[in-house]
Amino acid sequence: MKTPFLKNPVPATADDAPVDADALLAEFDRESNTRHFSGIPRKLIRYMLAAFTLFVLYMNLIPSWPEQIRRAAFVGLIVFMAFMLFPANRKAPKKPNYIPWYDFVLAIVGAGTYFYFIFNFDALMKRASRIQPLEIVLGIIGILILAEVCRRAVGVPILVVAAAFIGYAFLSGYSLKMIIYHLFYTLEGVFATPIGVCSTFIVLFIILGAFLEKTNIGTFIIDLANSICGFAVGGPAKVAVVASALEGMYSGSSVANTVGSGSVTIPIMKKTGYPPEFAAAVEAAASTGGQIMPPVMGAAAFLMAEFTETPYATIAVCAIFPAVLYFTGIFIMIHLRAKKLGLKGIPRDQIPNFFKLILKKGYLLLPIVILVLLMSAGRTPAFSAIMAIVSAIVLSFFSKDTRLTPVTFVDALENGGKNTIGVAIACGIAGIIVGVVSLSGIGIKLADTLLAASGGITIIALFLTMIACIILGMGVPTTANYVIMATICAPILVKMGIPLIAAHMFVFYFGIVADITPPVALAAYAGAAIAKSNPLKTAVTASRLAIAVFIIPYIFALNPAMLFIDTNVVQVVQIVITSLIGIYALSAALEGYLFRPLSMWKRLLIAAAGIALIDPQLITDLIGIAVIGVIAIVEYLAFKRIPAKS
Repeated sequence: MKTPFLKNPVPATADDAPVDADALLAEFDRESNTRHFSGIPRKLIRYMLAAFTLFVLYMNLIPSWPEQIRRAAFVGLIVFMAFMLFPANRKAPKKPNYIPWYDFVLAIVGAGTYFYFIFNFDALMKRASRIQPLEIVLGIIGILILAEVCRRAVGVPILVVAAAFIGYAFLSGYSLKMIIYHLFYTLEGVFATPIGVCSTFIVLFIILGAFLEKTNIGTFIIDLANSICGFAVGGPAKVAVVASALEGMYSGSSVANTVGSGSVTIPIMKKTGYPPEFAAAVEAAASTGGQIMPPVMGAAAFLMAEFTETPYATIAVCAIFPAVLYFTGIFIMIHLRAKKLGLKGIPRDQIPNFFKLILKKGYLLLPIVILVLLMSAGRTPAFSAIMAIVSAIVLSFFSKDTRLTPVTFVDALENGGKNTIGVAIACGIAGIIVGVVSLSGIGIKLADTLLAASGGITIIALFLTMIACIILGMGVPTTANYVIMATICAPILVKMGIPLIAAHMFVFYFGIVADITPPVALAAYAGAAIAKSNPLKTAVTASRLAIAVFIIPYIFALNPAMLFIDTNVVQVVQIVITSLIGIYALSAALEGYLFRPLSMWKRLLIAAAGIALIDPQLITDLIGIAVIGVIAIVEYLAFKRIPAKS
């Protein structure tokens, strides 16, 4: 991505060599670590992926196939393409145009097991659980091959969880025949809700994202963010926050978001004066926050609507205020760090005018607006996404810079198909976890175990659930991450009396935060590679910047009014004002600066007051405001007495 907004950029240094975004994605994002092709093989792979995207669009527009056939065809094609694209050893040197013979065999055999299900669908439905020995073998092969492509394209962590659940099913006394039937020949395993949602809602959203990228929306978003706050104190870091929040509307990956906008924003933050670890941490924390940003939430909003049987519009509204608090916390800490370091913004003559930019390129955001409006009006996610895709294609012709040509049109189809593979595979494996839960009832047993471990104390149970979510979410894509949390962890909180949406939001937040939480902080490590900073220090700094995400879920779990559940206008106003003040106080405490450097005892006191304000209760609000008010007045008066530097 080019640097779009600086008219007179600061000269680059040796330390700011151009970033190879593709190489970074291949290192930190398994879904991007694919084989290299050129010539005729490149064209064959390109048109294979484009044809798959067209098939998915056709499948969602016209046929009324049985759900089992639709999902099996989707997974079978995904498995075949995965073996064409992903090498067995991601660190081995990649030979151009080379696919080993055994990958062709695995691709054909793997896809064949799923198409056997399709061609023998009627007979299998009539026999139900009375599957034949050959079908047991085919089911085993289908699951093992899906696991292998998951290892290549997604990673091992989710496989470990799935294997543990399958092992539990065997230990519970279920036969091999029953387990294979349940996981491979019903809608309760590989073809469960995750693949169902992926093959309809999520894949269409991914295709929409691919078309938006080809209209250069990424460049426009960074320009827009810079026009909003680039001139402010510490402007480039604030640009990173706004840009990443906006990119979260169509990017389903924290790592891809970090590399996409970070390759532009991180070098500029460093030149402005931010330390490398801080610059990388800002981008990683903001990009991870993009996954919790409504209206799309990394496509998890669609899944959450399915799992909770709640209208999409309700999910989006509930997610608004926690996301605002999250980004506000990062924004404030950036501002305070900039004030402490004496950093300035970018001169106004070097950044675009907001109104001129909106008039010239604001139409690029209309597909997202159309998506949200149609879904809020009650139209299906599939219809809404397809209409948004059509609008993105039509609107691209408004300008020569954004116009889709035949080549870029096929590029978008190709990228849509390619970007679907990792997500679909992860959803298939997540479906296995869902299947074992429905077969064995392990979810209830896990809930009972956690409740016993917590002694029935809600806050302890929430803490233990948080730890489980962070561990289970390490190295797992956003959508599959949420599926695992919704299947394993959310029922635990619901059984404790936490409202359904609050429980799902709680586990989703802590699953996502694994992307910046050591030791497997992939988004933070990707940012560190761009900034050439220490990866562990970057991850720790990112976790500190995102401190709000470690507090807010507890608040809305204990008091769902923050999610606008069972509340009124007065309470909403109270929550908005006091929570924002609380986040400011907490950020000042962590940064150690409020008008001037804060002593340790003041930092501790204002942090406690900030946490008290985030909890939307009258008594905690009064105490928090009183403490923060006194400290703020004292610090401001002392600051005014400091003689100005000549």
